[in-house]
Amino acid sequence: MRIFKFDMRLPALQPLFLFLLLLFALTQASYSQQEKLPIQPVTVRMSDGTEHIFQSEMALTQQQQAQGMMFRTQMAPDDGMLFIFGEVRRASFWMRNTLIPLDIIFVRANGRIANIVANAAPETDSHRRSTGRVAAVLEIPGGRAAELGIKAGDLIIHPLLGK
Repeated sequence: MRIFKFDMRLPALQPLFLFLLLLFALTQASYSQQEKLPIQPVTVRMSDGTEHIFQSEMALTQQQQAQGMMFRTQMAPDDGMLFIFGEVRRASFWMRNTLIPLDIIFVRANGRIANIVANAAPETDSHRRSTGRVAAVLEIPGGRAAELGIKAGDLIIHPLLGK
């Protein structure tokens, strides 16, 4: 009994089939080759004193930051990725090859949230910019900042911030 039979009489479909197979293989290889980043707790302290902890991957090098959350298909509600820049600067993020919506939280050198880009649409090249100069970005699942009441002015607590 044959479950799948590739009909060689349809030569027009062969290139498409091979292209899709190659695309799938490259996507899987890219995801599986992602460097495993160290995970550290990052605390968000809201203006009312409430705190929430995200278990965050630490993207510290340019290569880690360029890869970011690309090719991820899921993210737990309390997961995040913290990008620490070498200098305070204006920052801009896009969502190319990012498959899930994210909240992009821009963080000043003192740890205060400058601005939040909520629910950044996946697989888009439009730039999401900081308002002013920032030292870091915390990415969390899309919609999570609003769900928890996180807003500009709240404090991000991590040993590499606020010095």
